[in-house]
Amino acid sequence: MTRAALPPKNSAAPEGVKARGFKRMVGSVLWCVGTLLGAWPTLGLAAERVTVTQAHLAPAASGEGMVLYAQFDFELPQTLEEAVNRGIALYFVVDFELFRGRWYWFDKKLVDQSLSFRLTYSPLTRQYRLARGALAQPFDTLTGALDALRRLSGWAVIDKGVVRPDDDPQDYRAQVRFRLDTSQLPKPFQVSALTHRDWVLASDWQALNWATAVVPSATPAP
Repeated sequence: MTRAALPPKNSAAPEGVKARGFKRMVGSVLWCVGTLLGAWPTLGLAAERVTVTQAHLAPAASGEGMVLYAQFDFELPQTLEEAVNRGIALYFVVDFELFRGRWYWFDKKLVDQSLSFRLTYSPLTRQYRLARGALAQPFDTLTGALDALRRLSGWAVIDKGVVRPDDDPQDYRAQVRFRLDTSQLPKPFQVSALTHRDWVLASDWQALNWATAVVPSATPAP
């Protein structure tokens, strides 16, 4: 019996196989490009949903460093509201940055801090919970939880000694923003966040008027 000859292992793949592989690769690239292009307008709409209405710095009660007070104006899209009510935790983040200007180079970033909030709903207690670090506060309504989320009070953002009291206030630049952290959503919802505008919730960076900030003195008053 004569056996059929097998092609060498290192022989080139048939042209048809090459063509199909190339088409699959091109299709994958086009899908990725289409996804990004579909998400591009969504990113531009994000800042329209959240506004930083107030933001200012003040000395910490301890006399060391400075704290941030801010207020955000936004409404939770219906899609996000339904997600919370179905047991999906939503994470919101407040970002703060402080720069010192340098005439010879780019501004130096002195502070880069983020504060996370976790919004959840428990069907058993029928209560919403807003957690900030290890502290959590219950609310009977979503409206109450969102009202608390919109107000930020006394967040320690600048440690003692970071700002030099004798410097010109114009040498410093501070900014703050508010956003929904989609990276902490379950994987299927992270994909939806790329293309669905209801999953995009963020503000632009809002500059703080550093000239009105009360910088603690280098030495305590007698």
